[in-house]
Amino acid sequence: MKQANDKTDDGASASQLTDARIAELTDWRGATLAQVRAIIRQADPEIVETWKWRGVPVWEHAGIICTGETYKAAVKLTFAKGASLPDPSSLFNSSLDGNTRRAIDIHEGATIDEAALTALIRAAAALNTAGKKKA
Repeated sequence: MKQANDKTDDGASASQLTDARIAELTDWRGATLAQVRAIIRQADPEIVETWKWRGVPVWEHAGIICTGETYKAAVKLTFAKGASLPDPSSLFNSSLDGNTRRAIDIHEGATIDEAALTALIRAAAALNTAGKKKA
C-alpha cells in the first residue's frame, strides 16, 4: 500500500490515525474495521490510505474508492462511485437510493465476503483509473 503524504496538524500519517482509530474501538467495530482495511490493502496494492473530514479513514486509487466510517451499530464502507459498480454478490445494503454512492453497513456478528469485497474494490479502482485515462 502506498502511503499518503498528507500529515495532520500533529504530524501523524493517515495510516497512524487509522491504526489509532482501530485501537480505540475496543469492541467488534475495531476488529471489523481492521479486517476490511486488510482486505482493501490486499485487493489493490496501489491503494493510498488518507484521513479526511476530521476523522474518517479513506482509501483512494485515482480518486476515492471508499470511506470507513464507524457508528454505534455499524461499520460503514461508502463507495464514492458505488452506483456505477457491479455488485453481483449484493454487498451494497445502504444508501441505495442515491445516484452515485452506495454503502455496505457491516453489523456486529456479520461475516464479510472477502472475495466479493475484493472484487468490488478492484472494480472501483478500475473505474477510477479508466476515468483518469480519458481526461
